[in-house]
Amino acid sequence: AYMSGFGNEFASEDSRCPGSLPEGQNNTQVCPYGLYAEQLSGSAFTCPRSTNKRSWLYRILPSVRHKPFTPMSCGDLTENWNEVEPDPNQLRWKPFNIPKSSEKKVDFISGLHTVCGAGDSKSRNGIAIHMYTCNTSMIDKCFQNADGDFLIVPQQGEILITTEFGKMMVEPNEICVIQQGMRFSVDVFRETRGYILEVFGAHFELPDLGPIWANGLANPRDFQTPVAWYEDRTVATGYTIVNKYQGKLFSCQQDFSPFNVVAWHGNYTPYKYNLENFMVINCVAFDHADPSIFTVLTAKSTHDVLNNAVSNRHSCLSHPSAWL
Repeated sequence: AYMSGFGNEFASEDSRCPGSLPEGQNNTQVCPYGLYAEQLSGSAFTCPRSTNKRSWLYRILPSVRHKPFTPMSCGDLTENWNEVEPDPNQLRWKPFNIPKSSEKKVDFISGLHTVCGAGDSKSRNGIAIHMYTCNTSMIDKCFQNADGDFLIVPQQGEILITTEFGKMMVEPNEICVIQQGMRFSVDVFRETRGYILEVFGAHFELPDLGPIWANGLANPRDFQTPVAWYEDRTVATGYTIVNKYQGKLFSCQQDFSPFNVVAWHGNYTPYKYNLENFMVINCVAFDHADPSIFTVLTAKSTHDVLNNAVSNRHSCLSHPSAWL
């Protein structure tokens, strides 16, 4: 189940625990059901109200109750663009091979491959483009990106994404955004492949419509945010949390599922969008309009004219200029 809207002030509680969302307060002295209140911030708390991003989560156990993080192999994931020599020639990649499950079990994390990018997470400016190829679900394991937002585009095979906010089923021709700091796990049902656009230092937003005025392109009502869902599950063998931090991967262990948020409210959430709902604006007489008329979401850079735009036909990356 989902709630409709983009950037709304959402509120949701699992129906198994009625009244778990505190009324009139964020951080009560004693939360209903003995829950722990945590705030997840997507911006500095000093930001103006119009750009302030945060959600309050009410969970069974605190998210900080885990063992220390230790470095782990990054595999084919990187943001060190100096690893290869610059090449000004046009390049094209064949589709990434998906390992056969009968030969090797590969989940979402181990199946991440960086293709290209610019900037880095330390400077909070730039992007990275990844592919994922996987054939097995993440078992007692979740991923958290402390560097930026993931925009995930399934190309082959649907994925079931479990987040601290609830569950999302994302199929080809749909996109989803997992924002910075949110923990999530990916279940797959067959050999699966897709794209990821990672942005550093900015969040995706709807583009201004200009002379289109009120209606067109991606309408806010068509974006979907999951409703609250939780599991109160002890994992005696250990639950693994993988954290991407400053371009490196780290892991830690805890003995319970992190998806123990019974209720939450706020405007900083994961969400998905079906591209079939995109209202296309096109040239009808002659000439070729700029591809920005197909923009679904945009992530603004520090320069107004250099934005990362996610298009319904292709991704327009204006910094650096590139077409996918």
